[in-house]
Amino acid sequence: MIKAVIFDLDNTLIDFMHMKNQAVKAAVTGMIESGLKLPFEEAKKKIYNIYDQQGYEYQEVLNQFIKSECNKIDYKILAAGIVSYRRAKEEALIAYPNSNKTLIDISKLGLKLGLITDAPKREAWTRLYSVNFHDIFDSVITFDDSGYKKPSKIPFEMILNHFKIKPHESIMVGDWPEKDIYGAQRVGMKTAFAKYGNSSNKLKKVDADIILNDISEIVDYVKTVNQK
Repeated sequence: MIKAVIFDLDNTLIDFMHMKNQAVKAAVTGMIESGLKLPFEEAKKKIYNIYDQQGYEYQEVLNQFIKSECNKIDYKILAAGIVSYRRAKEEALIAYPNSNKTLIDISKLGLKLGLITDAPKREAWTRLYSVNFHDIFDSVITFDDSGYKKPSKIPFEMILNHFKIKPHESIMVGDWPEKDIYGAQRVGMKTAFAKYGNSSNKLKKVDADIILNDISEIVDYVKTVNQK
């Protein structure tokens, strides 16, 4: 019987890549308008190259980008990039369709709701507040809470211990096969692959208990398992 449904955050509940793309575009536009001498597409590509090297939570990306292009920090250009990025980020940070209803439906079934994310605590809670999900989870484990990123067993074991349940009494919902699905399977949890949140064109078959084309499908799956 499933007693807890545990979600990843970015690209599972929140359309993180949409937000990141819109924010980066706005930042580049703002910096060019403030004097950055670089074509739009080239600047955007260089920023994403930094993200690929440092991770998508890297907070110094614009500093590093400007320093590499100008040989120093041009604070006028930096300020334009930061302000433009933040404004676009706030507008573009949205939850996937049916996310709110799905979380409420799971809660109404009497199940625990958990969240495991590799995001730092500040960023994770900011995103949760932005989409009004901050009061709905019974437990939230961020990178700062566990000190380890998925697929480490530690964040999964932490939330299981918090709920005082066995691994097979939970299901992990996530978009990243190597981190969310494999990590949860390592400790014995059931898994649901959030296909709707994975934009990879090279995605191979994912070995999960269920493949979700829409987040709402997890509700019927849990009902079916628990009725058995």
